[in-house]
Amino acid sequence: MARDTHLIVGNWKMNLTIHEASLLVHKLADLIELHRDVEVVIAPSALALQPLSLQIDHRKIKLAAQNFYWRDDGAYTGEISAHQLRGLVKYALVGHSERRNIFGEQDKDIRNKVQAALRNQLRPILCVGETAAERANGETHDVIHDQITGGLANVTGAELQQVVVAYEPIWAIGNGDNVPPTDVAHVARAIRSQVSHLFGARAAADLRILYGGSVTTDNASVYLELPDIDGLLIGGASLDARIFSTIITNAHQQT
Repeated sequence: MARDTHLIVGNWKMNLTIHEASLLVHKLADLIELHRDVEVVIAPSALALQPLSLQIDHRKIKLAAQNFYWRDDGAYTGEISAHQLRGLVKYALVGHSERRNIFGEQDKDIRNKVQAALRNQLRPILCVGETAAERANGETHDVIHDQITGGLANVTGAELQQVVVAYEPIWAIGNGDNVPPTDVAHVARAIRSQVSHLFGARAAADLRILYGGSVTTDNASVYLELPDIDGLLIGGASLDARIFSTIITNAHQQT
């Protein structure tokens, strides 16, 4: 998907029963108009993926997996593989801060997941971001550098065309803090610069970069105006159909 198309992703996290998820999708179907310049993606719980895949209008809404295991099959009780998700979802979140910080996923796990997504024709959304302590210590760029380098290790230039990077400053997720747009722009430029170093200027120019972190209807447009930001990764606000659809409408108006 070209960079002139905004990518708006709603991460529902561990919220909503299957019935509640179906009701939310029904509301979104009524509120969202089909815009060729905005790609809308929702990431419900794994339980809801199959029924929602039958319910959604795939022209309007695509599905993403919140998580998966990097092995394609085997004796891994309770896990879901990218191979099993193939054909069901278009995107998959990888390296979200909650996976890193709560569930202890390491760089090697993130790297393996990116590769697993790609070999199964899923588009990984590689999440990167620094903690409050890392930010206070001036380590933001070092952290982002390491996460980008680790997550994209062994990815080819051709495969990179299927990868999306989402910058989510961990200290701003879910707490209502508005990250200064200048800070977001600075980090987005650093991400593009790092990708340019690894894959070349053309690949870096084509890379889609999202911003996520307490995104609301009040600040979404501000972040979408930044030249290196191509969309948004939205958490809590995506659980409200009216708020989420308003952000999508605003994205359309800004393309």
